[in-house]
Amino acid sequence: MTVLDEPQTVGELLRFWRVHHRLSQLELALEAEVSTKHLSFVETGRAQPSRQLLVHLSNHLDLPIAERNRLLLAGGFAPIYLDQPYNSEAMLPLRESLRRLLDAHLPNPALIVDGLWNLIDANAAASLLWAGVKPELLKPPMNMLRLSVHPGGLPSISSMTAACSLPLIHQLKRRSRDTADEALAELLDEVEPYLPDAPPTAAAQQPMVTMDLKTRLGPVRLFTLIATIGAPLEVTAASLAIETFLPADSTSADRLQELMS
Repeated sequence: MTVLDEPQTVGELLRFWRVHHRLSQLELALEAEVSTKHLSFVETGRAQPSRQLLVHLSNHLDLPIAERNRLLLAGGFAPIYLDQPYNSEAMLPLRESLRRLLDAHLPNPALIVDGLWNLIDANAAASLLWAGVKPELLKPPMNMLRLSVHPGGLPSISSMTAACSLPLIHQLKRRSRDTADEALAELLDEVEPYLPDAPPTAAAQQPMVTMDLKTRLGPVRLFTLIATIGAPLEVTAASLAIETFLPADSTSADRLQELMS
């Protein structure tokens, strides 16, 4: 979609998201229990929707909270959700809580990324994940998705291959389609050449993907957990993900403890 074609009015935005979810006016009207005629008038600009109707339709279209704000603003109403930079004063309580969470994971690496997988914060152990990678991959904003698939990134200091990131990349592809996130789609297009032509077909030998990370004490076998904020009320907070790298065996746990001490 070009800038000239980007929806601007409340009716254009509603139609964009309805079509994006492959719903006819009748289908959306039936799901949301509103008049098909009124929905048509709102989309064409012949009727001015109420704030209540826009919130109601946002819920049925499952819009990202940033797009819910945009829809309300286009309709002439104040947005519902906060939209603050991560380093703002309003985000201080969240930042402090997440920093305590990162430090509580020590000696295990843990980090926070935004919706484009750019690094936001990390604990001291996370530096093990990029010690020895190509310096150009460390330039801000440091992107953990790019780092995980680029030959000069994590694959150069561990047993990790680009194929290990396939589950995450497939998940992000679905999200980029569902949310019409053009920036995320561009990032995925950038990293796609690093991916294998075909997914692995060998039978699984363990319950999760692991990687052996090279350290000065020997390899440390890790697997990852990814968490998000359960009920965000702020645009930036809704995009955050906390990724923790946990030891897959007792030897790796002991080595991480020694490395951090």
